[in-house]
Amino acid sequence: MRNKQLSEGDGGLHRICSRNKRGMKLSFTSSWFQHFNVFYIQSVVQTHNGECPERRAPPAGRCGSLQASDGRRRVSFQSSLDGVMEAHNTGGNVGEKADVEMAGSPFEPYIESLRQQLEEQDPVFLIGVIVALAVVVITCVFLKYFLTSKTVRTSVLLVGLCDSGKTLLFSRLLSGKFKRTQTSITDSSAPYKAKNDRGSTWTLIDLPGHDSLRPQYLEKFKSAARAIVFVVDSAIFQKEVRDVAEFLYVLLTDAVITRNAPALVVACNKQDITMAKSAKLIQQQLEKELNTLRVTRSAVLSSQDGSVGGSMYLGKKGKDFEFSQLPMKVEFAECSARGSKGEDGDADMEMLEKALAKL
Repeated sequence: MRNKQLSEGDGGLHRICSRNKRGMKLSFTSSWFQHFNVFYIQSVVQTHNGECPERRAPPAGRCGSLQASDGRRRVSFQSSLDGVMEAHNTGGNVGEKADVEMAGSPFEPYIESLRQQLEEQDPVFLIGVIVALAVVVITCVFLKYFLTSKTVRTSVLLVGLCDSGKTLLFSRLLSGKFKRTQTSITDSSAPYKAKNDRGSTWTLIDLPGHDSLRPQYLEKFKSAARAIVFVVDSAIFQKEVRDVAEFLYVLLTDAVITRNAPALVVACNKQDITMAKSAKLIQQQLEKELNTLRVTRSAVLSSQDGSVGGSMYLGKKGKDFEFSQLPMKVEFAECSARGSKGEDGDADMEMLEKALAKL
């Protein structure tokens, strides 16, 4: 096997090298590896020529017969040696060039050119470029935050306890017509055109009033609220004042509502009934009840973890609560979705429509 590979000359040597380096790096074709092959073939040739001092000399009788048979073998080894020496002088450079070509990257000239240009620039100029890029990035981040935080809110939410008249009020505001209603279990929405010179159009949304449904629907729509219409049943307000105040307290201490500060319109509905309370009396009763709730709720939260927690403080500390202390605009409006003339007549909603026209 060794004689067959060596007799192939330069090509045989390259094939041996390729088999030895399969799966290895191309650097095995370097000059030290070729030197090793030259030394190995020289030692083999010397051994066949009888120049190796450790080889025993053949008997005299066999020596003459071996000279003829070894003639071709010596010539073959000599030609292989010449081929290897030639590959050592020329092939090494080709291998090294291949290594350089394989190791080179197509982007290397561009990177090197860019590096040279940066080195030639004035350091002051480079610092100015970096500062300008930083200013552009900071400006983009600031504009993105500013624009997203100023999202336009176009919804008007109708909220309140069950049977306060929200759904009928919703129908009257949209079409002006009387409509028999029942307790809502889901939200209803429609575009509402305000009665002003601007012709503003808002999305009027009627939310369910049941205490088990209120939280999830309020959470869904509160971030889009431009205004909140809190509907109160004026006829039975004295019985529901505690429940009305608790629901209103939840709204006014909500972090999102406090931050966005939508307009609050307290619609004192069912003014057509004789026992209905006036808007002024309802406001006074709610302020008193909310002040009591603020004291009790703050005391409960403080006893639990020593702080008020994540709930927003209602009004101003050290003063009795008043609606004027809130960050949003608050207005009380008397109205009657049914109307004084019953189902066939028009609703009495002038004060409410004027409040919505100011949005």
